[in-house]
Amino acid sequence: MATTEANTEQTTGSGEPADQTAAADATTKGTEPEMRAVVLQSFGGANRVKVMKKTVPTPKDGEVLVRVKACGLNFLDLMTRQGSVDDCPRTPFILGTECSGYIEALGTGVEDLKVGDRVVAFQRSGTFAEAIAVPTKYVYEMPNKMTYEEGAALGVCYAAAYMMLYEVANLTKGKTLLVHSAGGNLGIAVSQLCKMVDEIKIFGTASTAKHQAINDKFDHLFDRTACDYVEAIKKIEPKGLDIVLDCLCGEDTNRGYDLLKPMGKYVLYGISNVVTGETRSFFSYARTWWNVDSVKPGKLWDENKSMSGFQFYHFLFNQGGEEAVTTVMNEIFKLHTVNILNPIIDSTYAFEEVGEAMLKMHDHKNVGKILIIPEQEPKPKATS
Repeated sequence: MATTEANTEQTTGSGEPADQTAAADATTKGTEPEMRAVVLQSFGGANRVKVMKKTVPTPKDGEVLVRVKACGLNFLDLMTRQGSVDDCPRTPFILGTECSGYIEALGTGVEDLKVGDRVVAFQRSGTFAEAIAVPTKYVYEMPNKMTYEEGAALGVCYAAAYMMLYEVANLTKGKTLLVHSAGGNLGIAVSQLCKMVDEIKIFGTASTAKHQAINDKFDHLFDRTACDYVEAIKKIEPKGLDIVLDCLCGEDTNRGYDLLKPMGKYVLYGISNVVTGETRSFFSYARTWWNVDSVKPGKLWDENKSMSGFQFYHFLFNQGGEEAVTTVMNEIFKLHTVNILNPIIDSTYAFEEVGEAMLKMHDHKNVGKILIIPEQEPKPKATS
């Protein structure tokens, strides 16, 4: 049985702001400054993840060096570890796609940011480290009163939720909406963003154990493993729903489409049904897509329904979405400042505990955001 803890190699230091001095000392001695990082050595289970020493990167032209204070764990990180993502880097590489921290150094040509600025940053990979060099187009300055933990929790999930609701699904007054994995960080983000629009009725699916914790954020909650949520929703809304946000895919795609009323919009933003175990399952991957019914354009035309997809990372990194995401992140920060958006932090883990954190997310036991904290010490192991 694979261990759920990240193995440790050559781990030293606590990642405190004083690392700037250590880096300077290392340079003086003629050695390159080092940092701790969470490295995926090969695709597979949690035992493929190790904490290792790496050289602190030097920011290139148009980049900044961010001293990382908090990292957000996303379901995509689990899929990346398994090798279930098409555009993964070659192993070994540093995991992680979002973080918060402060700017420690500037590359040439950087004028709109300065050393010491507190920021949120996105990157294709590499954020599970004590430091990361990031192009400024993926860096967003945080409000003064925002904590690093809040910054890391308000990143990818809140940006994706905002764009799906307001730019893809066109959320307006009086709409009805279903979101799966309602107890996760994105589900909670959806519930908070919906409160900005009048008379929105929100349905969610989540395990029964989470219902009490999130009951005040949704109008109706269902455990999809314990009931037929489609029939339950149709009893409440016989005409169907206006919007379905689906992170599951497979058979739930068909159910989501069937739940739509005329002029309804289905948005696929994840394929978590392909993840059924600790390692990649080709059978689960094939079954997920095999179970999706083919919807021909004529059917959409006849039924006045829309089907959309939203892949945040592809939009940001591959499709020139950086300006749009910058606008969205600035809006999210403003909404946090006026107390409309407030992320829920489920738990925090040390670098050495990334495997444990991933297992918790895989088992859908988190309510809100799981964070990885570079400076956090691992919890003592239980003694028999």
